[in-house]
Amino acid sequence: MLPASASLPSVAELNAWSRNTMGEHLGIEITAVGEQFIEGRMPVDHRTHQPMGLLHGGASVVLAETLGSIGAVLQVDRTRYACVGLEINANHIKSVRSGYVLGRAEALHLGRTTQIWEIKIRHEETNALICVSRITMAVIELPAKKIQQ
Repeated sequence: MLPASASLPSVAELNAWSRNTMGEHLGIEITAVGEQFIEGRMPVDHRTHQPMGLLHGGASVVLAETLGSIGAVLQVDRTRYACVGLEINANHIKSVRSGYVLGRAEALHLGRTTQIWEIKIRHEETNALICVSRITMAVIELPAKKIQQ
C-alpha cells in the first residue's frame, strides 16, 4: 500500500497535522516516528485532569488514538487511502497527577483493509505503566476525484 519511494514525514510535519485539533488542545506532541512505531507525550495538567486531580482516562484514550491513527496513516499511500478508527479499548493501570505521560504506538497487524496498533502510556518521570490501549483501524480508499470536462 505504501509506495517504495515514500518517506516518513518529520516530527515537525506530524505536529503540524494536529493544529486546531483536540490533540493540540490537550498539549499532545509527537516526539519520534519510525517505520512501524510512533511516540508522543501529553501533559498531565488542568487540561487532562478529571475532578479528583488525576489524569482523565479519556485523555489517555485521546493520546492513544492520536498515536495509533497517525501511525496507521503513515503506513498507506495517503494520496489513495485514509485510515479511520473502528474500535479502541484501554486498560487504565495506574493513576498520575502531574508531569507528562509518554505514549508509544507499535503496529501489531498491517493488513490491506485493517491495522491493529498497541499503545503503551507511561509516566515520564517514573516510567510506571499508566495505560495499555489497542486500536483497530480501517484502511479505506479515498473517493476518486471527479474529472473536469
